[in-house]
Formats: sequence, structure tokens, C-alpha cells
Amino acid sequence: MTLSHTDARTRLLELIKELAVVHGTVTLSSGKQAEYYVDLRRATLHHEASRLVGQVMLNLIDDAGVEFQSVGGLTMGADPVATAIIHSAQPERNIDAFVVRKAQKSYGMGRQVEGPDVRGRNVVVLEDTSTTGASALAAVEGVRTAGGNVVAVAVIVDRDTGAKEHVERESGVPYLFAFGKDELGLD
Repeated sequence: MTLSHTDARTRLLELIKELAVVHGTVTLSSGKQAEYYVDLRRATLHHEASRLVGQVMLNLIDDAGVEFQSVGGLTMGADPVATAIIHSAQPERNIDAFVVRKAQKSYGMGRQVEGPDVRGRNVVVLEDTSTTGASALAAVEGVRTAGGNVVAVAVIVDRDTGAKEHVERESGVPYLFAFGKDELGLD
């Protein structure tokens, strides 16, 4: 059963607060210190939350009027988000997913972007949460090098630490997010 957009968003927010918000001093991938950590894999890989992630993120991107055929981002945070979106879209829409490796492989086909070819396709780069936007920008670069046309960056949780402005300035595409840290009670 698919929930209304509002109900799906409300329930996903509840699950993120319950499953993914961890309080205590942590060092983020950006190297910055924070008094909380949003471990979204605890939600994106959860049986109920995963379905809601797909629905909420697909609605977010569609509501922004973004036309795309493929979604993905830097492994590993973006992987379950992309999978949730493609499953949420089926069977009405044929959306593919891709994975961007941190570095190009030195063996096999030597690819940095894995999955169905992104060359010539409109793609949305995904991230589960973002602090500086560095991971999203690395994925944007990898996709562009592979010939994909990045049309947006979409994030489940924005930490309100400048990632939106940084990504938009550096990539030239809109940065969309489903939830801000204020909605998680993390102000």
C-alpha cells in the first residue's frame, strides 16, 4: 500500500528520528566534529523505511520538475537510496540506478560508474546525508566524466552546514533535500 505524500514523509521522519539519529560526539567524513550523527543506513536499509525513502525521494525530485532516467551516487551512502527509488517507481516508470566508485577501477572494464550506462542520460546524483557536499560533488564529477548529464543532486537529510550552497555553486545544478536538521530536532 502506498501512503499519501504527506503521510509517507511524516512516517519516514519518525523512522529517521527513531532509527538513524545517534547523539554523542562523532567525527564526520568531512573531518568536522558534531554532537550527533545521522546514520541513515539504519533507515535506508530498514524494511519499512526503505520503501518510504523511495517514495519520498521520488516525490521530491518529481515535485521539483526534474526530468531524469537514472539515479545514483557515491557508494555506499547513495546505493540503498537509488535502489529504493527505482523500486518505488516500478512498474510505471523505467528508472535505472548506478553506483559511483571512489576511484576508477584499474582492472576489468576500468569503470568508475557501474550499472546501466549513464552516457547521454539525465541523472540525479543522490546522497543519504550531506555536510560539505564533497561526496555528492565527487559523484557529479564521476558521472560527468562517464558522459552523464547531471540534472540535480538530491539528499535525504541536509545538515544545514553549507552543502547546498557549495554543491549548487560548484556543480551548477539544484540541490534538493527531503529533510533539514531542524525537522530532526537537531538545532
